Amino acid sequence: MKSNRLAAATLLACSLSACQSLPPPTKETSQWWSHVEVLASDRLQGRLTGSEGYAEAVHYVADSFKRFGLEPAGADGYLQSVSYEVQTIRPEQSSITLTDADGQSQSLALGDDLVLTATAPQLPMVDAKLEFIGYGLSLPEIGQDDFKDVDLKGKIAVYLSGAPAGVPGALQAYGRAEALARALEAAGAAGAIFLQTPQVMDVPWERIKQASAQPGMYLTEADLRRYRTPAFIAMVNPASAPRLFEGAPVGFEALAVLADQHQPLPHFTLNFRLHAKVTADRASVKADNVVAELPGSDPALAAEAVVLSAHLDHLGTGKPDHGDGIFHGAMDNASGVASLLEVARALQAEGRHPKRSILFVAVGGEEKGLLGSRYFAAHPTRHVGELVADINMDMFLPLHPLRRLVALGSDESSLGRDIEYVARNRGLVIAPDPTPDRQLFVRSDQYSFIRRGVPSVTFHFNAPAGSDEDQLQRRWLKERYHSQADDLQQPVDLQAADEFDRFLTQLITRVANDDKAPKWNDSSFFKRFAVTPLK
Repeated sequence: MKSNRLAAATLLACSLSACQSLPPPTKETSQWWSHVEVLASDRLQGRLTGSEGYAEAVHYVADSFKRFGLEPAGADGYLQSVSYEVQTIRPEQSSITLTDADGQSQSLALGDDLVLTATAPQLPMVDAKLEFIGYGLSLPEIGQDDFKDVDLKGKIAVYLSGAPAGVPGALQAYGRAEALARALEAAGAAGAIFLQTPQVMDVPWERIKQASAQPGMYLTEADLRRYRTPAFIAMVNPASAPRLFEGAPVGFEALAVLADQHQPLPHFTLNFRLHAKVTADRASVKADNVVAELPGSDPALAAEAVVLSAHLDHLGTGKPDHGDGIFHGAMDNASGVASLLEVARALQAEGRHPKRSILFVAVGGEEKGLLGSRYFAAHPTRHVGELVADINMDMFLPLHPLRRLVALGSDESSLGRDIEYVARNRGLVIAPDPTPDRQLFVRSDQYSFIRRGVPSVTFHFNAPAGSDEDQLQRRWLKERYHSQADDLQQPVDLQAADEFDRFLTQLITRVANDDKAPKWNDSSFFKRFAVTPLK
């Protein structure tokens, strides 16, 4: 017995110290990479939610959980079925026209000038005035409400990316992801047009245009939709945006400068009515989340669960722009699912059963609006009402050695203290979010748990601004994010990926073993959702 304890202690020490004596992993020896190779292979055809390739990915993850000896924790074995409505916009059968007060009309080309949001049910016909409402933020709790004293009934709200100085990044993100749709609905608006300044765009417009040709999705369960009623929801190309502001008190270029400087923005009526005919095909599909459990060891705490999550879906296929037309999604997010599997394997193989239970959840529909995680967070298959934390992995980008991490959400709850402790233990720096205007806080699956009152975090590799590693990350976003170049041929730092997995293993073990469950900080805006979860 003593020798077994010694062996277990040695194995644990090795896993937490990065096992420096072992040779660095290669693509032939890395278990993490072996998962990425399967999930990002040509065979899975980009893992579009509801596709055959996605179903193969589901079975790979479920079979891995079974092989690791984890308990099935879905509604049907390891699986939780989720129903989706699919909407495909038909641009060749649709039209958008702007008409000014003199009756002069100009067309906006779907694709080149604007894209329609296929993840929201679109109105088939629209005839509405345009109203510019600044940042489009409805946050009366902090005195920022762009909807106050504005008549939007039957109109289309036009709003710009960013927020005034003093609005925290997480709260700005909440305003976009949650409050906006509810405020539009309450105001009786016919829809909304989103404008981004060129400075904050993640990807070139051409790639946004290509992605808009793909089908969008929203959940069949209407109460869980972001937009619950049909509306005209669109995004306009920054190069075309000045056309909306012809004859307006302030032009688009001047507004963009103010937004990039986080200055207040004016409100005014634009000089155009928008006429739209939108044709879309609709269908229904089902796709599974995959759920496994490592039961807790403490009789008093095992009923509570920490969730480790990652999204399994990607973008499917499209017009070839980099090889074979497959959006392989190696970093987005085969990498996160591979880490989920490796943490599960390590905990089970090393015989570590923390006090709390751990749920390993691979979800679909993330690329369509965090849909699979939204469904799971509203309908957990285990530990209903007892989910105490979510640690989410999505595109953490192990492109260079791991020295610094951004931990989105760590400022909102006691999870931040756990993260700082483990980071110091491993010689890592936790850096602040360098790009709050990108709203990453609400752009992955941790937000689905946050809106249900569960303290949650996600991670990204970070580098000092202007450094070679920082430039490497920026080039990746420009050249590979949501492109077919996110494939198995790109350079990846396998040792950094393994070190990140060891960081995750130590963090989730610490959270699951703590006698006290994670708590929202008193200063956190999101603390309220622990009392009244959002639907």
